[in-house]
This record gives sequence, C-alpha cells and structure tokens, in this order.
Amino acid sequence: MAENTVDHAAKTPVTLLGLGAMGAALARTWLAAGHPLTVWNRTPARAEPLAALGAAVAATAAEAVAAGRLVVVCLLDDASVAQALDGASLAGRDVVNLVTSTPAQARARAEWVRERGARYLDGGIMAVPPMIGIPAAGPYVFYSGSPGLFAEHRDTLAVPAGTTWVGEDPGFAALYDVALLSAMYGMFAGVAHAFALIGEEKVAPTELAPLLSSWLTAMSGSVAKTAEQLESGDYTSGVVSNLAMQVAGTPTFMRTAEEQGVSAELLEPYFRLMRRRLAAGSGEEDLVGVVDLLRR
Repeated sequence: MAENTVDHAAKTPVTLLGLGAMGAALARTWLAAGHPLTVWNRTPARAEPLAALGAAVAATAAEAVAAGRLVVVCLLDDASVAQALDGASLAGRDVVNLVTSTPAQARARAEWVRERGARYLDGGIMAVPPMIGIPAAGPYVFYSGSPGLFAEHRDTLAVPAGTTWVGEDPGFAALYDVALLSAMYGMFAGVAHAFALIGEEKVAPTELAPLLSSWLTAMSGSVAKTAEQLESGDYTSGVVSNLAMQVAGTPTFMRTAEEQGVSAELLEPYFRLMRRRLAAGSGEEDLVGVVDLLRR
C-alpha cells in the first residue's frame, strides 16, 4: 500500500440508516476516516452527496443492513426505527440506535432487537451536527446496552464523537441524554426571562450576555453539592441561603417582572415548588428539596 493511502480493508465497515443533518455529518466523518460505508435514506436524493464521497447507497433498509455487521440507526424517532428494521434480517448484526427516545422505548427496542438475533447498543448524542468529527468542539455520545458490542466497536464509534459508557441497562443512555437536555432547557428558560427583563431598557443584550454567562458558570458549581445532598439525604448541610430566605425574596422577582411588562410564567412553577417545600416545614434546607416534590 502506498504511503498516505487510506487502508479501507483495515477499517470496520459501517451501515448507516438515516441521512438527516446528524446522519449526514456522521457519514462524512466515517468516510473521511476511511471506513467503508453503506447508507440508506427514505429520500434517496439525500444519499447522492455521500455517494460522490465513496459511500455505497442501498435501495432499501434491508439491503443496507445486509451489507455489514455494524448497523447504526440515526432516524427521526422510535417508530421510524421499527419501520426501517422490520423487514431486515438482523441475525448476527450489531445495532447501534442513535435515535432520541425515552428510557422505556430504548429498553423495549433493545428487547425487540435481541429477539431478532442481534446485539443492541443505545446512544444519546450530546452534540449538534457541526460539532461532529471535530474533537475540539467536545462532541460525545452516551452509550448503554451490550458491553461486548461497545467494547468491539468503540474505536469506530469514537470516530465522529467521543464515547461515554453509562451502563448495561439499555435505557440509561436515553436517561442521561434527556436529563442533561432537560437541565439545558431549564437554563434556556432563565436566560430568556433575563433578556426579556431588559427588553424596554437602555441595556444592550450584548452588554448583559457576558455577565449572564459568567454568572451561570459560577452557579453551576452548585450541581455537585446538590448531588451530594441527594445521596446523603441531608439537605441542611453546608446551606448558605436557606429555603425560607430564598422564598422570602421571590416576590421581588415577581414584582420586577410585572413592572417590566414581562410574564413570570417561566419562574412561577419553580417558585411554587419552593413555597410548597417551605410549607412542609423545610425552611432550613437548601433548594434540593424540590427534587422530592417532582418525584411522583
């Protein structure tokens, strides 16, 4: 083999079902790394740019699955996974499902795949398409399910994004994925409220932005403390501003929103939980007690 020539024979072949923005990004990265790639998409035109880069294009999902052992699924939802794989022979295949789903859906899909003679790995992608294939951007994927599958294909799966193993329970990748994204949306809600408050004032959003970003970064340090309190069951250790004090301050936030002509609908649900916890006699606790109120 000539120097600087990619040795395709040494690379694990990959079958990829689904060529949306994320699927296409994954495909380009595997191709660039020299992995033989077979692709399928419900809309065939999406495969044309990848064919030009060397991907083999299958006419059907079943044909794509038959092309190789490692089958990566990156479709819209769990229902689309069932539709795509229903007519395929999965015996002896290794199925890696990167579709965003619930933990229960992931566990059911794992059993569905195992009943058809395949190993199963679920994945939760913690990245947006432009981050794929760029290690410096920090993309990674949560994986859970078959330990053997993960061990065998880890290097191949790590080509587009880092790999983080979270356990043999196939539902854990989805659980971690949605947990982190839920926290992200909660943060986005607070950011939206903050920018809404300055909307009618002579304060430029770009002036507030660096202050807001640094403040949120500083406050993220409380995550570890919350985890420790939850594990120990002691919600009063190391408390700086207790629940009673913080509840006493909430009317100022509500009044400020009213004065600024801003809806408080993003803040009120959390403040309501704080008041419920206080009413239960937990005034000396930290805010962690609201977690117990959320658990049904």
